[in-house]
Amino acid sequence: MSARNPGGQRPITRRTVLQGAAALGGFVLCLRESGGIVLASQPPLYGAAAFPGGVVENPLVFVAIHPDDTVTVTVHRPEMGQGIRTSLALVVADELEADWPRVQVTQAPADESRYGSEDTDGSRSMRHFFEPMRRVGAAARMMLESAAAAHWRVPVSEVAAERQQVVHRGTGRRLSYGQLADQAMRQSVPEPSQVRLKDPAQFRYIGKSNTRLIDGADIVAGRAAYGIDTRLDGMLYAVVARPAVLGGKLVRYDAQAALAVPGVLRVVQIPSHSLPAQYYPLGGIAVLARNTWAAIKGREALKLQWDDGPNRSYDSRQFEKVLEQAVRNPAKVIRNQGDAQTILEKSGKRIEAEYYLPSLAHASMEPPAATARISNGHCEVWAPVQAPQATRDLVTELLGMKESDVTVHVTLLGGGFGRKSMPDFAGEAALLSKAMQGAPVRVMWTREDDIQCDYYQAAALEHLEAALGPDGMPLAWLHRSAAATENATFTAGAEGEDETEYGQGMSNIPFRIPNIRLEIPSVPAYARIGWFRSVYNIAHGFAVQSFVDEVAHAAGRDPRAYQLELIGPPRRIDPRSLADTWNYGESPTLHPLDTGRLRGVIERATSEAGWGRRMPRGHGLGLAATYSFMSYAAAVIEVRVGANGELTIPRVDLAFDCGPQVNPDRVRAQLEGACIMGLTLAMHGEITFKAGRVQQSNFNDYAVMRMSEAPREIRLHLQPAGFDVPLGGVGEPGLPPIAPALCNAIFAATGRRIRRLPIGSTLSRQTS
Repeated sequence: MSARNPGGQRPITRRTVLQGAAALGGFVLCLRESGGIVLASQPPLYGAAAFPGGVVENPLVFVAIHPDDTVTVTVHRPEMGQGIRTSLALVVADELEADWPRVQVTQAPADESRYGSEDTDGSRSMRHFFEPMRRVGAAARMMLESAAAAHWRVPVSEVAAERQQVVHRGTGRRLSYGQLADQAMRQSVPEPSQVRLKDPAQFRYIGKSNTRLIDGADIVAGRAAYGIDTRLDGMLYAVVARPAVLGGKLVRYDAQAALAVPGVLRVVQIPSHSLPAQYYPLGGIAVLARNTWAAIKGREALKLQWDDGPNRSYDSRQFEKVLEQAVRNPAKVIRNQGDAQTILEKSGKRIEAEYYLPSLAHASMEPPAATARISNGHCEVWAPVQAPQATRDLVTELLGMKESDVTVHVTLLGGGFGRKSMPDFAGEAALLSKAMQGAPVRVMWTREDDIQCDYYQAAALEHLEAALGPDGMPLAWLHRSAAATENATFTAGAEGEDETEYGQGMSNIPFRIPNIRLEIPSVPAYARIGWFRSVYNIAHGFAVQSFVDEVAHAAGRDPRAYQLELIGPPRRIDPRSLADTWNYGESPTLHPLDTGRLRGVIERATSEAGWGRRMPRGHGLGLAATYSFMSYAAAVIEVRVGANGELTIPRVDLAFDCGPQVNPDRVRAQLEGACIMGLTLAMHGEITFKAGRVQQSNFNDYAVMRMSEAPREIRLHLQPAGFDVPLGGVGEPGLPPIAPALCNAIFAATGRRIRRLPIGSTLSRQTS
């Protein structure tokens, strides 16, 4: 991997074009729509401080056109398998009238002042940047048309861009974009109000399938450069012995045996950081060597003594008792509609259940890895990070440098799922390069490091109660959710879910129930808690959708019909009326909770799955439907449970409504991945702690789904939508309905309720 700056184009103002484009041999456009195309109708997004000036505005996006007629799009969102490098580029290419085979992509380095927010999380890359990308492409197209009109000395109304050429309608004359590049850069950038977008009926690539994946050929051929693939001249390799317990510190060490390992060059201590951990490295001892194997063997030879610190007694089994006590007593009320407490106390038919989900590790295919080099007072970092700017900020602080002296090159990510939003591993590489007088150092995390030193999805216990009326429908509903908050990683003493966490599938349930009471107990964190794919929707979705199925059966009703009646007729609900003041950071006016769309995915999934058909013995269908990240998903899973409890999954039907699908192939790929990941977590995902230490270490005891366990068929059903509907998220919303649909199917097949995850590949150890 070269040490060049992959996003080195310089920005321009709204009314000028860079003269520096000549350095690229062509035309470069960068729009910072800070004066005209501001998302003024939206409230501040969560994480809004990551935008320039702390306000929400469209990011800077680049287009470069070269004399050889190639088009380069700079993409500012990291690629971790979701296809965003392709999807954002094809939006620009479509509005630009570029020829897709001649479009190339370069990855932007970390630079908030140029690009705005580069953090890839919250299923919002396309949701937030579809419109800005369209405007960038359209403005570039208009400038090329103006250049052609000036060249031919005709009105611009007589010319039109078409497949990377500008055509004069009257004479049929044509000029390629490469021929027009120099003239185009001398045109004025259109005012935002004058930018002319395509009618969606004219789209060539947007909304179409079978678009070439920008990185596809390189990934298949092994040419794609991930963080783990970085190679620099004179590079050293490092592994780190980190404290096994959060907050632990090194007391003393003996490196004599480690230094005797052939290939080991040096042992360096990384200072610990006081809690809360935030993005900082955990500290420990790094072994630097000429190759990774020597570094690993050197680490094994270290003699270390640790002070395990304040979390030395953390035991996840004992912590379950803390969660149980928390959910069985009154707690902080976040939504109180009617008088649920009185109705529940007096009800003649009351249903109660608790659902447990353990801590989870991300276990992405590529473990964390980062390379740093310091030269002439400048630090460069190559890393697979979801949060480039946070990475730059961390390295700047750790090295005591100015921000302008730190460059972060974002590589491809071999999976992320939220883990690589935490750049502690990049900080380690920077500190070690400094210790080695600026020599390039690559820090490698082994799979054991990855699983035992992760930022975990918090363990959760969900307590639900319902009082049923004479018609079997709920008169009252109580839900207490006990889980540590992600805020504990950043703020000392933070306990209990906040509005961004309980607003994920708990406070915003759209059910027609007259009396609802929702409570959040205070629960401490004893491990690093971090963002995880779909985050708190996992626990809330599992509990709520499992409980709806239980209540339906208690009422003697079909779960599909019961859920539809519980949701009620189509209506658009202001989330604030459901005590959801967050709404995933989006405008409640532009993005209400639409029960018609929720009903739509339930009806589609159940119809496609043949809901109500006769099932063979030991087979069952389970339904679950969730709303998250402005999208709607419903899953129907068919299971077969053998005589000895062996669990197989013949088929999954997943209906999905994210509004318009910009790149349908990538939407399908994300949903297939969410299905497999959701089943993996439901069947195998469990991190346990004893004496503060994670007990799992690799895929032998933190298993992922094997091919033999995977569904025989995954059928995806995308709900149609026009581009007049706001976009929803895609990366995360397919995950939450999977576990409850699976467990509801097991009940349909066996009559046994699963209220505790993971299930395992057999049901022999599960109890109702």
